[in-house]
Amino acid sequence: MKTRLTAIEPRLDEAPFIEAFVFQRDQRPLHVAITATFRKHSKKEGVWKSKEMFASLKNAAYGFDPNKARSVGGRDGIFLLDRNFRPPNPMMRKVFDHFLDKPSSGAKELAASLGVTLQQLLPVRLVSHHLRLLGVLAQQPHADLLVLVDCDRSE
Repeated sequence: MKTRLTAIEPRLDEAPFIEAFVFQRDQRPLHVAITATFRKHSKKEGVWKSKEMFASLKNAAYGFDPNKARSVGGRDGIFLLDRNFRPPNPMMRKVFDHFLDKPSSGAKELAASLGVTLQQLLPVRLVSHHLRLLGVLAQQPHADLLVLVDCDRSE
């Protein structure tokens, strides 16, 4: 994983996102892509190419299960973020306030490059014990695409 991130890192500023990994679950591929914003925030948090980041990325192999879309405590995987959760937590502010709802964030361009509307992007978190990777999920007929845009270390 580290080799792949190192290889694509120089190209991150050239496109809305760069595909980094593909995981297969139940005959359905999950493509995991990263953005330059994800790299920037990960470096700021001190987790870029860290053991915690790789542990979280490996959890993408669980895929997104729409039947278990909400996280219950202690479970790793990909889970929806909900605007209605109260009180708003740091993950919600990062995904909604600083990305999906912010005009200059690049979210509209990202959605357009995926061939979906901004409203069709599902806000998600990729969960591991020590770190949550935040992004959006675009569900296509034959595959899912997870694009990572931020990270969160808060408990």
